[in-house]
Amino acid sequence: MKIVIAGAGEVGTHLAKMLSNEDQDIILLDNDQSRLDVIDSNYNLMTWNGSTSSFESLRDVGVDNADLYIAVTPYETRNITSCAIAKKLGAKKTVARIDNSEFLIEENGRVIKSLGVDFLIYPENLAADEIAVALDHNWARYWGELHGGGLLLIGVKLRGESRLIDCQLKDLPVTAHDFHVAAIKRNNETIIPNGNDRIMRDDIVYFITTPPFVAEVRDLCGKKKRVIRKALIMGGSAIAARFAILYHDKVHLKIIDIDRERCEQLATMLPDCEIVHGDGRDIEVLRENTIYQYDAFLALTDSSETNILSCLTAKEFGVPKTIADVENLQFVSQAENLNIGTIINKKLMASSHIFKILLDADENNAKCLALADAEVAEMVVKPGAKITRAAVKDLHLPYGMTLAAMVRDDVCSLVGGNTRIQGGDFVVVFCLSGTIGKIEKWFY
Repeated sequence: MKIVIAGAGEVGTHLAKMLSNEDQDIILLDNDQSRLDVIDSNYNLMTWNGSTSSFESLRDVGVDNADLYIAVTPYETRNITSCAIAKKLGAKKTVARIDNSEFLIEENGRVIKSLGVDFLIYPENLAADEIAVALDHNWARYWGELHGGGLLLIGVKLRGESRLIDCQLKDLPVTAHDFHVAAIKRNNETIIPNGNDRIMRDDIVYFITTPPFVAEVRDLCGKKKRVIRKALIMGGSAIAARFAILYHDKVHLKIIDIDRERCEQLATMLPDCEIVHGDGRDIEVLRENTIYQYDAFLALTDSSETNILSCLTAKEFGVPKTIADVENLQFVSQAENLNIGTIINKKLMASSHIFKILLDADENNAKCLALADAEVAEMVVKPGAKITRAAVKDLHLPYGMTLAAMVRDDVCSLVGGNTRIQGGDFVVVFCLSGTIGKIEKWFY
């Protein structure tokens, strides 16, 4: 597929690098050459200096035969205009990043689509939904659904209460394997494990399981599910406002912001929420607002550093669940190693959402991204493929690849050593980023 990405900001650059591993024809367009210069020459993509709203520039990058045109500059009007031009010049599908929830209203969306924009990406909306999922499944660091929820991908940070700590995978303390350990994140490294790998304290372990066995996984991890009734939010950001608009009827919310004018705006916008003018970085302000009585603390200011440190403070006050908005991509891995609960990043969410749009547009590509440095692939097995020639334990699969689960005749199940893969199965595969192309030959 030919994909043109308009805008070399953090979203566009991250997306371009991610897609460059997928054997796609990628062109990254931006009018700031300094942004294009930072793209490592090792990535399989082309850069082009030009305006994202210029007919000449779009013709120069061959937008007329682009399968997907993605406009992710910081300016929504420029993105919409750019997509409209690209569509008229021949781009098959277009995606625009927006910053206004008004465009998500169905009748307004129809108008935008008539202009030539096929898909809208609103990062704040994605972040709000992610926060809601994190609060609902508050014992987990990560919660993702595959195959319509029939398979669950759950990431959990293990501490001293877990019976899994210091166990080799082949010796897990279970009588039936109702889950599969698909990946382990240790410090800044992601491990695709085998039976000899050992689970250590403070590992983030990614499980594949099915809905009936979620409670078993939670128990093995030494976790308890809490009901979140009250949440304290530090920072009246766009994410905070969007989350409050969508979910204020499910959770009692109090928002603390240092800007009095913003507090007045929020009070008008969110009549069902408590709005407090104050500095959430001040421990005395947190005490005055009884932080220790809240079930969750959401740090959603525009400063990643402030959010990380504030979540650490909230943990010291005994708040069970904390969530930090960490917008600096270079901080994400370090933040995951700290005791601050769930990390959200709008740029990664937007990139992943656009990635899913790409997969829907490419019928031959069944992959879906789940982690920043690993890939989860739902591969369709062709009849007679190499993967079907023996039981899984006898296949001698390549290093860095594990078969986690499969779907046969619409029934989801986990893959074990004695499983025999058949043509027509959908198989969920974990592998390190950039290696999926090397293992696809097993399935075709």
